[in-house]
Amino acid sequence: MEPDAVQARRWVILSVLIIGLAAIVLDNTVLNIALKTISEPRVGLGASQSQLEWAVNSYTLVFAGLLFTFGVVGDRIGRKRMLMIGLVMFGISSLVSSYAQSPDQLIWARAAMGLGGAAVMPQTLSIVTNVFDPRERPRAIGIWASAVGMAIAVGPIAGGLLLDHFWWGSVFLINVPITAIGVVATWLLVPESRSPSPGKIDYLGVLLSIAGLVTLVYGIIQGGDTGSWVRADVLGPIAGGLALIAAFCWHETRISYPSLDVALFRDRRLSASASAIALVFFAMAGVYFFISFYTQNVRGYTPLHAGLLTIPLAAGQLVMATRSAGLVRRFGAKAVASAGMLLVATALVGYHLLGTSSPVWVLEVVFLMQGSGMGVVMPAATEGVMSVIPRERGGAGSAITNTSRQVAFALGVAVIGSVLAQAYRARLAPYLLVLPRGARAGATVSIAQTQAVAHQLGAAGLHLLAAASAAFVHAMHVAATISVVIAVLGAAGIAMLMPGRPASRDERSGRPGVEPALAAGGPEEVTG
Repeated sequence: MEPDAVQARRWVILSVLIIGLAAIVLDNTVLNIALKTISEPRVGLGASQSQLEWAVNSYTLVFAGLLFTFGVVGDRIGRKRMLMIGLVMFGISSLVSSYAQSPDQLIWARAAMGLGGAAVMPQTLSIVTNVFDPRERPRAIGIWASAVGMAIAVGPIAGGLLLDHFWWGSVFLINVPITAIGVVATWLLVPESRSPSPGKIDYLGVLLSIAGLVTLVYGIIQGGDTGSWVRADVLGPIAGGLALIAAFCWHETRISYPSLDVALFRDRRLSASASAIALVFFAMAGVYFFISFYTQNVRGYTPLHAGLLTIPLAAGQLVMATRSAGLVRRFGAKAVASAGMLLVATALVGYHLLGTSSPVWVLEVVFLMQGSGMGVVMPAATEGVMSVIPRERGGAGSAITNTSRQVAFALGVAVIGSVLAQAYRARLAPYLLVLPRGARAGATVSIAQTQAVAHQLGAAGLHLLAAASAAFVHAMHVAATISVVIAVLGAAGIAMLMPGRPASRDERSGRPGVEPALAAGGPEEVTG
């Protein structure tokens, strides 16, 4: 495809890339609405809370650990080719996930989905970076980011519809036709591109990063699952994971083709932008994990109704993501990103207003504020990263943004999910004394298991049902408090560390002007 043809078709190419992005985002939002069903013994897999955390994190950790590698592979063999391979892998593993017969099978199938997702995600943003020139790139990235909001809106609703009419595994089948369409559209419409000087694959770095993250997350989840953090099987994995991650960072500074180019983080714009992405997703992770149980187990909404309730979250992100670039041009990335993070923190404070019978409009307002804050932060921070990376290394820039998001999300689910489990168990413990000793442990596995035990008790279990709902709301408030602290610290860090808006030439000469576009990187090899 000639360069003129690429430019003429650039918006069509963007729409094709959004199809692949939508499949990845849909998977996470659909799983969110299905967590309650998967945890139920009769209609789901009877998964415990720690198994649900692993169902989320097995995908996320493989995704995060392989993003840099697949970014380099795409730069080397062709981003279009890698995108198509990733979509095929994602579709096949989604099909396998839908027919899992146990929580362990689901966890492994989800890890395979993470493999496909890691191959898809860096190629989409890398191709966007190379197809659009620096003046149009912020707008394109804003549209790319707004697609996340669209998928967030569609995912829970589609998942709720499927769960209301079919078995729990049907929520993963939605990925199969989407990925099939994405493969065909990519083959027909997207130009091939490669880096003229691709890096080498850092095999040791990949192994160290995945091993470190998995070991660290295992220790954190184990602490929440056992209810004690001063144990060898908790502190050992946490210390071992941190040691492996430290070894990974040291290794990356010693080789000429690192998975993670640590030197890039010397640029304050990149490091502050990547940190903003990480912190907003860490703060969001707890909400992602507990809100499905709150709406369905505590409030009693159907999966479809629970999915419809998330529309304000998606709408806020969708609307504000398309306006973020204009706000950055007017006020600068620092002001926009820090204000967006404070809006997220304010929304997280709002979760403390939710109780077992709160008006539903309170939840809707909180969702709208949180989505709007994320919609402001994400495009500004993403463009902050991509503006520092040369265009011929677009895969590396995409990998930095997505790794920041996925690692922070995995750690957020592990940390906040573990705190949620421990707070729930501690608040519920006095109400379990009336149960037989053998039934007490099973009743604290998750709120779904507690409710299952209460229903078996008949009328005698009504008191336990009310206690379970109150205990979960208490645990949710504790988890939200941690998220608030993280978001506030993130806003303060962005305000202190992110560079301010550079003055344009006209401003430096005393005349009002606009911020100049960022310089483009070197040429790319683009072929049909």
